[in-house]
Amino acid sequence: MEKNWVKIYTSSNYYQAEIIKQVLLEHEIGAVLLNKQASSHQNFGSVEVYIHEEDFSQAIELMVMNQITL
Repeated sequence: MEKNWVKIYTSSNYYQAEIIKQVLLEHEIGAVLLNKQASSHQNFGSVEVYIHEEDFSQAIELMVMNQITL
């Protein structure tokens, strides 16, 4: 992964992380998922959402306004 990416959200539920990513993308905040779940059994591991450092404060504000649990 490139430099200047920060983790903004972690979940064991892939779909929750994907929703967070899509909300960020809708507000023009670049976001990517890093899936660390075991491929054979998805109850182990987590899915992380990363954004660029410069978008951090805007993303946090957006998540708070939409009552997304950090």
